[in-house]
Amino acid sequence: MRIGVLASGSGSNLQAILDACASRAIPAQVAVVICNVADAKALQRAEAARVPALLLPHQKVVSREEYDRQVVTALQKHSVDVVCLAGFMRLITPVLLGAYKDRILNIHPSLLPAFPGLHAVRQALAAGVRVSGCTVHVVDEGTDTGPILIQAAVPVLEGDTEETLAARILLQEHRCYPRAVALWAAGRVRIESGRVRVQGAAGRADRTIASPELSD
Repeated sequence: MRIGVLASGSGSNLQAILDACASRAIPAQVAVVICNVADAKALQRAEAARVPALLLPHQKVVSREEYDRQVVTALQKHSVDVVCLAGFMRLITPVLLGAYKDRILNIHPSLLPAFPGLHAVRQALAAGVRVSGCTVHVVDEGTDTGPILIQAAVPVLEGDTEETLAARILLQEHRCYPRAVALWAAGRVRIESGRVRVQGAAGRADRTIASPELSD
């Protein structure tokens, strides 16, 4: 399986996927990394891993749809099978969704469907929840509404700030995303009636990753 990663920032989730591919924990390869921000560290991570790194700025593109056409062209040029959004700070359009229907994954820093959209960690703290976490989901037309593949729970501790909670959630993201991509690459994921089904003996256990803090 050939993976295309779209990123805008530091690319720490990209690095987790690259490392898992290198160790064969993911039976696949990252075929291309596309970034819309010139100084994003994600480009450096791709180059260090000897993965094609493509800067595709969006500022002078006439529309979101036209930008996504350029993205699709680049993905297809590299024979990408599945797309992973890794901190890609752009809304994607039906152009990209249609080209890779049910083949785009995203990771979000909350236990969806709670707290979709921007500032999920801030939303969780404002709501006073005791447990937050992260979710890998299949992207659809809505905002973080697609079928859920994997989740990890992270407790909200007394005195947590947005920064401290986000940092602990990010650690779980680095576990969840490679596991989700590995299941996909192994051909174990099916989408039926808007829900993810994971085939194989482990079944539902593959879809939940417990934070060590929850077992103390």
